[in-house]
Parts: sequence; C-alpha cells; structure tokens
Amino acid sequence: MPDPGANGATAIEYRRTMLDTDYLVIGAGAMGMAFTDVLLDETDATVAIVDRANRPGGHWNDAYPFVRLHQPSAFYGVNSRPLGSDRIDTDGWNAGLYELASGAEVVAYFDQVMQQRFVPSGRVQYFPMHEFDPTGLDDQGDGVRVDAPTGAGRVIGFTSLVTGETTEVLVREKLVDATYMNVTVPSQRPPAYAIADGVRHGPVNALGTLREPADRFVVVGAGKTGADACLFLLRSGVDPDDIRWITPRDSWFLDRALIQPGQFLETTAAAFIDQFRCVAESTSIPDLFARLERAGLLLRLDESVEPTMYRCSTITQDEREQLRRITDVVRLGRVQRIDTDEIVLDEGTMPTTTNTFHVDCTADGLERRPAVPVFDGDRLTLQTVRHCQQVFSAAFIAHVEAAYDDEAHQNTLCGVVPHPDAASDWIRTAYGNSLNSAHWNADPDLKAWLAAARLDGFSSSEPPSDELAAVMLGALEHAETALAKLQRYVAELDADPSEV
Repeated sequence: MPDPGANGATAIEYRRTMLDTDYLVIGAGAMGMAFTDVLLDETDATVAIVDRANRPGGHWNDAYPFVRLHQPSAFYGVNSRPLGSDRIDTDGWNAGLYELASGAEVVAYFDQVMQQRFVPSGRVQYFPMHEFDPTGLDDQGDGVRVDAPTGAGRVIGFTSLVTGETTEVLVREKLVDATYMNVTVPSQRPPAYAIADGVRHGPVNALGTLREPADRFVVVGAGKTGADACLFLLRSGVDPDDIRWITPRDSWFLDRALIQPGQFLETTAAAFIDQFRCVAESTSIPDLFARLERAGLLLRLDESVEPTMYRCSTITQDEREQLRRITDVVRLGRVQRIDTDEIVLDEGTMPTTTNTFHVDCTADGLERRPAVPVFDGDRLTLQTVRHCQQVFSAAFIAHVEAAYDDEAHQNTLCGVVPHPDAASDWIRTAYGNSLNSAHWNADPDLKAWLAAARLDGFSSSEPPSDELAAVMLGALEHAETALAKLQRYVAELDADPSEV
C-alpha cells in the first residue's frame, strides 16, 4: 500500500479507496451510454459506470416485446456507432420511411457498445447489478474528499445487488447522474389503480405472452404505449369493436414522415422551418395550434376532440387511420378501480367481464422533471437540451463538458428543455429549442460539431439544395417575429396555465 504522505489523506481514507476514476456515471441507460461515448472520443478521461440492471440499455431491458422506436434508428444510440442500416421499410404501417429499431435490437446494440467499445478501451469500468449509494454524500451531494497519489477527489460508494458488497471509488472529476429523467415502463411498477381478484389484467408486456384468448381488450392509457398496444392488437387480428381504449386525455401527435434523415432530410428541415412561419403568423395560442394542424405539423386522432396532451409521440398517417378504427374510446378521466364486473373512473363507471383482458399502459415513460442546472460544480445532471431528444442531449452535454471550461457558459449552452406533458408545452419546448439553437449557431466550433454529429438529425455538412435554401431564407424573415411570439405566449401561459 503506497503511503499517501504529503497528499494529505489519512491512511484509513486511502485504504478505503479501492478504485479510482475521473467520472462516475450512474446509469447505463441510453443517456449514460451516449454521454460516455462522446467523453471517450473527445477526452482521455476514465469512466466508471454503475447500473442496477444486468446489462446496459436502461428501461429497454423491461420494455414490452413488440416495442419499437418512434423515431428513425438513425437518430438513436451513441454518436460513434450507427444503429440499424438506414433501411427504408417496405411494408407495414411505417412503409416508405426509415426503419424503427425493435426493443431487442436496441438492447443488443447497447450491449455491443459496452462490450466491444467501452470495456476494451481500457478506460471504462462497468459495474452491472450495482446500486449507487447516496448515503455517503452530504447535503451538497459530496462524498468524503481525500488527496491520494492518483489525484484529489471524493470517495463515493455503490453496492452489489448480488453479494451486498460495497465498493468505494475515488472520483477525481465529476459524478454524472444519468438517471434523473426517470424513464419508466408499465412492467417496472404496479398500476396506480386498484384491481380486484379475478380480473384478467397485466402490463402491456403481457400482450406478447398471452396463452388464452380474451373476449375483449381494455387498453388503459392514452400515450405512446397505449397507442402501441392498440396497434399491436389490430395487427394481431383483433376486431376494433373488441377494443375499448380509456384515454383520460387526447394527445397531439407528430407526423413521423416529417422527422426523417437521409434522403428525406430536406423535407424534415422544411417542416421544422415551417413551424416558425406558423408561430410568426399566429394571432393567439389557439390560432397557433390551428395553423400547426393545418400545416400537418400536429396530428390528432379525433377531429371533434381538442387534445390537451403533447408528449412528442409520433405516428404515420397509416397508423392514425388504424387507430381511428377503434370507436369505443372512453373519456371519463383516470381509472380508480377495476372490479370483475365494472371499471370505476373519475367521472363514471362502465361494465366489464372476467374474460376481458385489461392492459395497463399508464406508466409515465417521459416524466416531466423539474429542471436543474446541468453543470453544478463536480456534479453533472443529464437532461434534455433539445426536446424529447435524450441521447442527442447526453452526447451534446458530454461535448460541452469536454470543450468548454466556464460553468456559466456551459449551462447557457445546455439550457434544459423539459419533457412536455400538456398541449401548451409544445410552445415551451419550441421556445427552449429556439433559445438553445441561437446560442449554438453563434459558436462556429459548435456548429461544426453539430454538423458532424450522427445523433443530430437536423444539421448537415452538405450544402442545401436551391429549394431548401429558398425556404431557409424565407425562415429568416419569420425568425425574429416567431421568437417574440413564443416569448409572449410563454408569458401568457405562466400567467394563466389554463389557456390551452
């Protein structure tokens, strides 16, 4: 055991430090992996990754068996390695658009990144089946600080979920919280409502393992997962009249055809720019949403019902037509209890049977978390800096960590754009995106990084076509007015959140 000597640590403190690293990343989900990937490319730092699961991928390990990305595979994963083969689907309800990786593909991809890139680099230590132990941290989130021959840092512990053994590591640079966004899926927790004995029910995962047919299906939940469950049932041959869909809130959807890379990138860019025209020409918040819908930038399922939810979910026109085949849509609030003969909701009841299968799709997969500074001393909290683009955001934050030193400037570049929930949050996210883009475009080096980043599906190093250049010039006419309108609308929402 080396003598700490003049470095100042006591012998017992130094002996307790079994490992050392520059960065300790808590969570091997998509954001933790994307952050680490850029850090490996752009620095000489070492990283220790701690995760509760037995393999990387986060919530993807517990997702339902028929889950797929809602965005093209080209926009997902880590910056250094493509996900998928940029194939365009030729059949199904995504035909004509870029491929959507399955959950199994995503899990295998992250495992390959860990085992074929991270660990062999010699700079990453990976600790699956371990839980970060915050009990050793003080109120400021600091561990015991020591000086040691390998460098000054703080001692932080994590515990094996298999053996119970605690490992302590000297962290020289920063603790990186890649779990703050708190992504959950239905299989990870019980429903929030009561379920009586004798009721056939299960999380959405159970649809992939059914062994006995049901007379009817009740899908509980209006978000991405609920839509996926309905589409799975329809694809499996269930008569739409045998599906009841409980939707406490109707949602705005994005048209997936307008969020495409590769050969469709100019269409994507034109649609993105068209948002500014809609904002600039709008006269009120309701008028803005009407314009966005007329332009095809927002879609709804039922034209007679005004959506009150926006969660970045995407659908194709074919998927929308399939979902519209389900006419038994219940809008009586949230489920409070399911008995063998009735379902009790906030605003009423409805009959059910013992041979009806009730599908829980109510987990808050993209929870709206309070925004906190991304950079805070020797702690990094990964959050979205472009709305609903988690892996891009994590990669971008890693680049800012590597390329910039001033914390105030780092936080300016990484303004948090929280996950949307209410329909009006479209406005808040558009405003947050616009502010961040203005800062990024003012920095030539950052613009160059974005143009070369695989995960940034909205930049390109290639010159635009004459047609797109004309659209971009038109957008400049609207930019200043649009930003002022967004700022005004955000102020109106802050004063009266019930406006939309």
